[in-house]
Amino acid sequence: MDLALVLIFGFLATFIATLPPGLINITSAKISLNEGHTRGVMFALGACLVIIVQALIATISARYLSNHPDVVGVLRIVAMIIFALLSIYFLFIAKHNEQNKKEDDSRSKTKRFFHGMFLSGINFFPIPFQAYVAMTMASYGFMKFENLDIAAFVISSSFGAFVSLYLYMHFFEKIKDHKIASKKVMNYMIGAITGVVAIYTLISILKDL
Repeated sequence: MDLALVLIFGFLATFIATLPPGLINITSAKISLNEGHTRGVMFALGACLVIIVQALIATISARYLSNHPDVVGVLRIVAMIIFALLSIYFLFIAKHNEQNKKEDDSRSKTKRFFHGMFLSGINFFPIPFQAYVAMTMASYGFMKFENLDIAAFVISSSFGAFVSLYLYMHFFEKIKDHKIASKKVMNYMIGAITGVVAIYTLISILKDL
């Protein structure tokens, strides 16, 4: 019964956390629309592979992270800088690149897989979130930090993220003829999201000083 709860809560926690518009899910939808569903899925699989590693790190180091907020603070600073640069790129640079050159149709599925790994890898926020979820489950006795429970949590978390990304791809494919699904609008959406995340992270860092 405890193992079933770990699977359910691990899936739901990551699924719900991935539902709000973010860099990974909007990018997966954009790739699916512009380059085909298969490449969107490859991007999502690459992102979820990193989420597996992040969930494993978060679960194993849950207690350590709770006792060492300075480590989380360093990760937040790095993430803020990266998201600020991504915001500048998608708001001011990406649209000009699309106007000045044709879309590169030679992008392979493998490149999109590693693209998903890269974007998921620079997003450090899931680690403290998943650590918090694991610690909360452990505090209620639903989860023990044993190999089987950790494996169940990691697998269910990655599966929850993949289902959320797949739903985004499916949703945008349904509205592909709408203006919101255009390349320009989706670049603005990604740029706005990364900008908001960068500003929010900066504010949280300043509050902790």
